[in-house]
Amino acid sequence: MTMLDPAFAATSEALGDLELCHARLQRDARYAWIVLIPRVDDAVELEDLSPRQRGTLLEEVLRAGAAVRAVGEALGRPVEKLNVGQLGNVTRQLHVHVVGRRADDPAWPGPVWGQGAAELFDETSLATAMAVAKGALGL
Repeated sequence: MTMLDPAFAATSEALGDLELCHARLQRDARYAWIVLIPRVDDAVELEDLSPRQRGTLLEEVLRAGAAVRAVGEALGRPVEKLNVGQLGNVTRQLHVHVVGRRADDPAWPGPVWGQGAAELFDETSLATAMAVAKGALGL
């Protein structure tokens, strides 16, 4: 795997590797949230991926969306809307956020970034979210 930016390890838990991406569960219990990080050296922008890799990334985003929905359901907060974002303004390494949103979440209807402090999962909820996400991703 390409070197993982330390920011990811500080804010998320490893779920495992898909064909292209390393998948991680964001530690913010306010949202069902998976980050996909393509295992491609020095990738910063989508254009740094080959056409085949871009297609694989889209398929993995769709799989992550299903996993995010499964996590929300398992934690009693069904996802009403999926947000998918590839920003990279803070962490340059190419990555895609797949975030489950609800009209009653703390940032609705705005973006999740910069909205309050992350709330950590309790042990049971984290274990549930990890297991459900891995199962939905086929990991």
